[in-house]
Amino acid sequence: MENKIYSITELTGEIKRLLEDHYPFVWVYGEISNLNIPASGHLYFTLKDMNSRINSIIFKGQLRNFRFTPENGMSVIGFGRLSLYESRGTYQIIFEYLEPKGIGSLQLAFEQLKSKLSDEGIFDEIHKKKLPFLPDTISIITSTTGSVLFDILNVINRRFQNVHIQIIPVKVQGESSEEDIVDAIKIVNDHGSADVAIIARGGGSIEEMQSFNSESVARAIFESKIPIISAIGHETDFTIADFVADYRAPTPSVAAEIVVPLKNDLLININKLTALLKSNYIRYIKEYRIFINNHLKRLKDPKRKVQDLLIRNDDLNNRILRALMMLIKQHRSYIFWRHDKLLSYSPVKYVSDNKGNNNMILLNIIKLFNAIISRKRFMLHEHLSKLSALNPVAILQRGYSITRTIPDKQIITDSKNVNIDQRLEVIVSKGSIICRVERI
Repeated sequence: MENKIYSITELTGEIKRLLEDHYPFVWVYGEISNLNIPASGHLYFTLKDMNSRINSIIFKGQLRNFRFTPENGMSVIGFGRLSLYESRGTYQIIFEYLEPKGIGSLQLAFEQLKSKLSDEGIFDEIHKKKLPFLPDTISIITSTTGSVLFDILNVINRRFQNVHIQIIPVKVQGESSEEDIVDAIKIVNDHGSADVAIIARGGGSIEEMQSFNSESVARAIFESKIPIISAIGHETDFTIADFVADYRAPTPSVAAEIVVPLKNDLLININKLTALLKSNYIRYIKEYRIFINNHLKRLKDPKRKVQDLLIRNDDLNNRILRALMMLIKQHRSYIFWRHDKLLSYSPVKYVSDNKGNNNMILLNIIKLFNAIISRKRFMLHEHLSKLSALNPVAILQRGYSITRTIPDKQIITDSKNVNIDQRLEVIVSKGSIICRVERI
């Protein structure tokens, strides 16, 4: 028999079929390392123990169903199918289910979400809203099929009857329960008539209370403008909603006791305060009556007081009149003094005293102006005579002429500056003559 010679692809495909047929699904446990999530959203990691390791994959669609987030160094138990990656010739396991070893996935998801929200500060006391002392309207968000609702109603009616209560029925576990609770919280806030809201359910396992450990419910409680009391499970049960709520009640019945006071206690306190107010008011009236009587004894007869004021008023009027008369007299004297002062400095007297001087000064000014005008007229005639002697027109009138070239009109002062047949302009006293040079 001839030995068959395999190609690499054939051999790898044969091993792949044998491996997948012999190990269709297996349970394995180990420690996660080399965790990587590329842009595709699939989860790639290495599962190892003390001596060996295997490449592992969780596809994006399957990863959405996990209640916890895998991390490096986490010990896990998983269920998956073996496969061989032919391009590299390496085998790997594709997980369908994975949970932490030694701790449930729901518990781990609870711890992870609690740590995340705590780091964001959602649990801080600064965000807790104060519960109203006596609410007008109470909203109860719970299931209508259990005993929780009836326990809350019985306690509230026993403590304070006639309180307006709004019941918003929701699913408290199972599919779509998270959405129901979130929508109920939004309805309470949008309606705006409730003063406080109670979110309640009975006890149960962590799986049954998973709706109250979801991030969407926690953020809806945190964003609520109305105070919310969390009453979920028994006293030892804690959920994420308990940490976010403005007040955590150990049980639904305790939540009903917290939300409203005892009506009888309030009535007793009101009666006590009313009695105390009456006694204080009576004592206050008595003390002020004694105070008024003591002051009445010290008061004078109003008629006598009025007479004293009338006498004082007359005296003040007389003093005011005397002061006004004195003031008028002083002002009159001052006005007369100022009048005499003004007359001594009257402009009429000053004008009459200086009228003769003004006439003399005016005659002197006229004489001075006449002398200046005569001197200026003489100087003007003298300058006119000089200008007439130097005027070129006067020279021309005595028979002289001015010769200049054509067309540049340069005055000829030397016969060497002209040429034979050159045209010249001769300016005489009356007009000008155009001529031509015949001899120099």
